[in-house]
Amino acid sequence: MPETTTAHRPSRAQALGTRWLGAGLAAALAIATLGLAFTGRLTLYISPETVWFAAAAAIATLIGAVWSCALPLGAEQEHGHDHGDGGHADHHEAGHPQAASGGRRVVGVVAGATGGVIATGVVAGALLLPPASLSVDMAMQRAPVGNVLFAGADSVALGANTDTSTFGVGGWASVFATGTRPEKYDGATVTLTGFLTPSGSGKDQAHLTRMVITHCVLDAQPASVPVQIDGWQGQYAVGDWIQVKGAVRVGTDGKLSIVPASVSKISEPKDPYEH
Repeated sequence: MPETTTAHRPSRAQALGTRWLGAGLAAALAIATLGLAFTGRLTLYISPETVWFAAAAAIATLIGAVWSCALPLGAEQEHGHDHGDGGHADHHEAGHPQAASGGRRVVGVVAGATGGVIATGVVAGALLLPPASLSVDMAMQRAPVGNVLFAGADSVALGANTDTSTFGVGGWASVFATGTRPEKYDGATVTLTGFLTPSGSGKDQAHLTRMVITHCVLDAQPASVPVQIDGWQGQYAVGDWIQVKGAVRVGTDGKLSIVPASVSKISEPKDPYEH
């Protein structure tokens, strides 16, 4: 029995690998999360309302990872083998071949190493790559050209006394898609920020688009409203961020669009999403 325990005692390299895959990766992700939270860039991945929760969880994880370093190196694996030695002895006594056990061990090592490399790569990317907002290409893929309705965000309440002054691109996209009395919104003034995407309805009409998230970027959906900009493709490129000040107008076809009084090209906002 003592010989079996000695044979399965983990090497220093195995112990370090186990410690890294557990406490090490957890601590690295916690540090990345806290760094994004303190710089205000965590909202590129989750909604502002959940930033405090993510930061608190990261702090708790970091404390746990530091505390785990107080354990002797390799203690995790040795603890697991204390419960398994008797089982191994029973297998050997029953006549199971050593080759089967060795083969399973090799498969386990290869699987663990592969998973470790992948997990390390993901964490390294989180630490080293600059955070970025969802791309324009993704917005265009999730909403076919010409579609101003977005899915996934909360519905905008429309009524006789609805205050549209607080509407963003998402709110107006819902109005444009579901409003049954377009004349009610004719003349409403707007100040909207978003990036340009093609509308497919002529050279003077573009879509002002914004990604809307409810909880995190996994549920992000694009919201778009049509904007009349004379010859916009000669002045701007798809994906350019602009601020539009103007008014909502009803066209001869009964459809709503934004007619701008001014259009300004701007840098991508610190928080590029609507929530």
